[in-house]
Amino acid sequence: MDTDTAQGPELVLQGKFADAATRATCGQDSPPADDEGIVRIPVSMVEQIRRACDAAEAAGTQL
Repeated sequence: MDTDTAQGPELVLQGKFADAATRATCGQDSPPADDEGIVRIPVSMVEQIRRACDAAEAAGTQL
């Protein structure tokens, strides 16, 4: 978690960049802002992400 952002605390995720076809499909539904990207996160990471979200929520952090 990065607690030092101007917008407030944020979770930081790492993943592989999505391929062009995936980026195009995602961009049709929800075009990313200039400072955003589309990444792939393995399903095996779901539990770790869930724990990170739970920990942030328990700490009183708004996600």
